[in-house]
Amino acid sequence: MSQKVLVLGASGFLGSHVTKALVKQGRDVRILVRKTSDTRSTDHLNIERFIGDVMDKASLRAAMQGCASIFYCVVDARAWLRDTAPLYRTNVDGLTNAMDAALETDIERFVFTSSFVTIGLNASGVSTEEDRFNWEETAPDYIRCRVKAEDKLMQYVRDKGLPAVACCVGNTYGPEDFAPTPHGKLVLDSACGDMPFYWQGGGPSVGIVDAARALLQAEVHGRIGERYAITERWVSFEELFALSAKAGGIKPPALKLPIFVLYIMAGINEVITRLKGRENMMSVSSIKCSNKVNDVSGRKARDELKWQPRPIEESIDQAVEFYQRAL
Repeated sequence: MSQKVLVLGASGFLGSHVTKALVKQGRDVRILVRKTSDTRSTDHLNIERFIGDVMDKASLRAAMQGCASIFYCVVDARAWLRDTAPLYRTNVDGLTNAMDAALETDIERFVFTSSFVTIGLNASGVSTEEDRFNWEETAPDYIRCRVKAEDKLMQYVRDKGLPAVACCVGNTYGPEDFAPTPHGKLVLDSACGDMPFYWQGGGPSVGIVDAARALLQAEVHGRIGERYAITERWVSFEELFALSAKAGGIKPPALKLPIFVLYIMAGINEVITRLKGRENMMSVSSIKCSNKVNDVSGRKARDELKWQPRPIEESIDQAVEFYQRAL
């Protein structure tokens, strides 16, 4: 594929790596970023840059002119927000704006970054893309809005002919996580000795470079209207912290904190931060997002997208090396 492609969310962790992967392929790349975006990850690339926002329909239409494919990597992952309206505004309304613009500009392929959390729980402990989401009543708003966004995408595929593929990406780890992301912060804290305990839970995980490559493969090999779980394997918090600590040259946390104690701590923390008028990543919603999910098979992506991820250990090592060097 040689026509121009557009990356939305190119200042984010995954979006910046998708942009770099496209450039490495020799593609003609355009990105849409906000004036306030941190673009350190892409400033050195020979790409076309548009200023705009997914909430600005005119900027979306302008950026999509002349593009054959869209890589939609926009996400608000702040699961801890007390006011969850921004989550729905960005993750659902922003996506809707982009899909409308894509239909107006005759885009040939729309590759959407979804999440493994949209896949339902399976009694076996390992879910597949066939498992529909099935725990809405107890899910936090962050997960609900991701499910709503993916459902909206599939509705556009069925009813309006949007040529879309959904990539349900696992927890991502790797280099150039400048923010860092919430999962990256766990790696950073563990590598620096600032993580005194671990707890039950974890998630399907994948290296950021491998996740970006999966989206490129989905553009070529993905079937319209299908979703693909992008994960190398399940990584528990105990293992994640141990791998991060090892890469940082320190001992891993040995204390396992009971999950009910963690929920109590998060509840108390929410009260304190609310009184201070602040937000904090350690919230009940955040813990639910990492503790209620189960494993998800990545077999479909391997088979249909012709995608083979590297062992997650390599990406965690690279993440720690980056943090030690750059942050």
